[in-house]
Amino acid sequence: MYELENPSKNPSCPASVQVTGPLFNEDAKSILNNDALAFLSSLCNRFSGQLNSLLAERKRKQETFDTGVLPDFRTDTASIRDDRQWKVADIPEVLLDRRVEITGPIDRKMVINALNSGANVFMCCFEDATSPTWENMVNGQINMRDANTGTMTYVDPKTGKYYQLSSTPATLIHRPRGLHLQESHILFEGKPMPASLMDFGLYFFHNYQSRNARGQGVYFYLPKLESMEEAAWWESVFDFTEEYFSVETGTIRATVLIETLPAVFQMEEILHAMRKHIVGMNCGRWDYIFSYIKTLKNHTDRILPDRHAIGMDQPFLEAYSKRLIQTCHRRGALAIGGMSAFIPAKDPDEMARVTQKVIEDKRREATNGHDGTWVAHPHLVSLARQIFDEYLNGEINQRHFIPDGSFNSEILLRPSHGPKDEPGVRKNIRIAVLYMEAWLRGVGCVPIYGLMEDAATAEISRANIWQWLKHQVSLDDGRPFTTELFRDWLDQEAKNMKASAGNDECRKFDEASELFFTLSTDAHFADFLTIPCYAKLE
Repeated sequence: MYELENPSKNPSCPASVQVTGPLFNEDAKSILNNDALAFLSSLCNRFSGQLNSLLAERKRKQETFDTGVLPDFRTDTASIRDDRQWKVADIPEVLLDRRVEITGPIDRKMVINALNSGANVFMCCFEDATSPTWENMVNGQINMRDANTGTMTYVDPKTGKYYQLSSTPATLIHRPRGLHLQESHILFEGKPMPASLMDFGLYFFHNYQSRNARGQGVYFYLPKLESMEEAAWWESVFDFTEEYFSVETGTIRATVLIETLPAVFQMEEILHAMRKHIVGMNCGRWDYIFSYIKTLKNHTDRILPDRHAIGMDQPFLEAYSKRLIQTCHRRGALAIGGMSAFIPAKDPDEMARVTQKVIEDKRREATNGHDGTWVAHPHLVSLARQIFDEYLNGEINQRHFIPDGSFNSEILLRPSHGPKDEPGVRKNIRIAVLYMEAWLRGVGCVPIYGLMEDAATAEISRANIWQWLKHQVSLDDGRPFTTELFRDWLDQEAKNMKASAGNDECRKFDEASELFFTLSTDAHFADFLTIPCYAKLE
């Protein structure tokens, strides 16, 4: 156990942080040095209690939704929405051009490839695209430090290929873990510390000086917020951090992922609460679909069809996209579109299909009014940029454009229609188990059936199945979808997946299958599958 040394040198920061994970090399010791731990202790001491209260409020609010109440716009914050004068702070020049952003995990080679991809921004994900083993989390911070100093290199042990950063890498934005997650290898007052504070704190501590030397601030993507109070919590964290290190207000800048149903009804309030530091919002659409199911899981009139049939052309998703654009642009913020998770295919016909799908998706986003978009693979950067360039007419964003329409609560909550069939269930099973199996082995970003999948995919899959079982849905062929039928199909698919993997004893298909079955059939819907899975990870 590694504890904060010489706490008396910082009397405002008690010796309340202990690192229980191994410091496996000198770089790890450097990341978790005494001063860094002192800062983490200060963050936890100031903000962990408030965070617990916010998470308790999440649960209380969900209980009201479970009794039949629908999400809606708040009456107590109408004055914020009605006041047309306020705007967010001016956006730094380096963040004004967000036409193409690439996202990915914290793996060293993938970080280099993403930064060299030609995208405007690389969002490095410590959350849904990363399995949070202790080694992954610490190595991720090492990689971020080296990326920001420009010293990052990598030699592939299998091929001997050498990787290094280009002279013009993408702008790096860090995505810490969500407010609901904990880090069990760093204890604060004997309990696991908030993972969000660990990721944020270590990243800022080790990188604000190197980024300042290049004329940049420290930039974050914030996931899974549900309310303006949670946004205000982050704003307080930012204020505290800037004062702690004696840097200018606005050194920290954030883009908020709108990927929960409650948050879409508080977008203006979130912008207002973070107006000193926020620069934009992003449509985290896969998590948003999951949140729609989770939030409305007890509402019999809001059962979603097979999630593979739910695209951005569905009215409730189209309204979500346009309301986000409308809200952001009215307040001077950027509105970033969602992920195209496709990866290049070797087969020419399949690649043509992938290309067409990406074109259709990005064209919809650009015509809706988004300022940029996400891709998951470097080979799709130029295609996405070409489409946005066609619509931006030489501009770097389209903040001047405000979509028409009210996009009220009725359309934001409108039920979606589509198939409910065996092929859809089986595909949900395969994708979720394949992803969870990899996650349990420490891999959080997984190519499956031509898509680069992260935790959001497994979440949608198990939520889709849970909701159908909960409400005793009948499939399109008339068969009732029962727990017994699900168990049979899960066992069949797991057997096939194990056989396809050569029955490798190092794989974790049995464990992943059982976890998936439990999460999909429990009477109590787990808020996030990554919480029970984390207990199994190490």
